[in-house]
Formats: sequence, structure tokens, C-alpha cells
Amino acid sequence: MEPEKDIFDEWADERKKESWIMRKLRFIPAWWDHDGKYYHKYIKMGVKNLIYWFPIIWKDRNWDSHYIFDIMKHKLAGQADYIGRRDLHTRAQEDAKKMRLCVKLMGLIQEEFYSSEYSDFHKTKHWFEPVPGDERLSSWESRTLEENFDDYFKKYPLIYKRVINGEGVFNREGREEDKQIIAMNIGHINHDRARKLLFKVMEENIERWWD
Repeated sequence: MEPEKDIFDEWADERKKESWIMRKLRFIPAWWDHDGKYYHKYIKMGVKNLIYWFPIIWKDRNWDSHYIFDIMKHKLAGQADYIGRRDLHTRAQEDAKKMRLCVKLMGLIQEEFYSSEYSDFHKTKHWFEPVPGDERLSSWESRTLEENFDDYFKKYPLIYKRVINGEGVFNREGREEDKQIIAMNIGHINHDRARKLLFKVMEENIERWWD
């Protein structure tokens, strides 16, 4: 004797009798109520997205972090404008401000602004010097024409103290008084600080950036 079928088994049997097309057609009214009647807006938004992202994607490469930051900057800049313009909740403007801060930090990191900032405080002449006795060879020579690293150190007094106390990636052994080495270490630390600040702001806020 076969066990009695419950209502779910009967419903499953009825569905098997329907064609694949008929089963799909039965969901059209529900799809239309929730998504279908807005489909033209989705298409319009999709086209806008393609136009907005085209310059970034066209130039995208898988070589290094520069292109990752390009994508993140583009996304955050667009979201900051959107949330700031709509201003639908009490922290909307503050959220937009933090996103724009992240965009600015990404640009500074990409350009290695802090790593190379010290170079604005000195002028150096570079040239190739022929090697005596062998015309095929030449050596790379440089000479500092002028420097004003003291003003650079005054700009970052706390970081300067950290470098003097031994912090930094550029070895100062035997060159403790070399101002350029000190300046390079300050630049490296500042670059590292900018990167850490960027990801700290994102870590603490990204899940709250919604409209």
C-alpha cells in the first residue's frame, strides 16, 4: 500500500505536468510587480555606469597598486557626490567628507607625495662622468647645489625626532649627520602614515557608507 501523499507532493506532481515555459510564465506578474516595471531605469543606470567607468577600465592594468587605487578613487568619489547631494540622513555630509579624504589620501599615496617631498628642499646636479682609461664606460655622479632640509625638519618635528632616535628604513650607520638620509627616512615614515590613515578611516567607516 502506497503512503498517502501530502499537499506538497501533490503540488510537486502538478508542477511536473506543466511545461517549462508555463512554469516561467506564472512568475511574470510577481517579477513585474517587484522588478519589471523598473527595468527601463535599470537599463538607464547601467548605461550611465558604463560611461562613468569606461575611462578607468580602459586604462586599467594588472601591474601594481596604482590601478587598484584608481578604481577605488573613482568609486568613492562617485559615492561621496551621490550621498552628499542627496543628504538623506544626519551624517551624510560627514560620510561624504570622509570618503573625499580617502580619495585625497589615495592620490597622495599613488604619487608618492610624502616619499619624494624632501626633494623640494634641495637641488642636486647629476651627470655621467667618463671612466679614465675606458671610453666605453661612464659613472653616475651627483653634487648637491643647495639644500634647505632644516625647514623640512621643522615641518615634521615629531617624525624628525623618531628618525634621530633610529627609526627608518634607510641605514644611517656612518652617516648619522647626513641630512638627506634623515629626510628620506622622514618621507618614508610619512608615506607609511598616510597609507595607515587611509585604511583606518575605511575600516572604521566603510560599512556605514550607505544611502
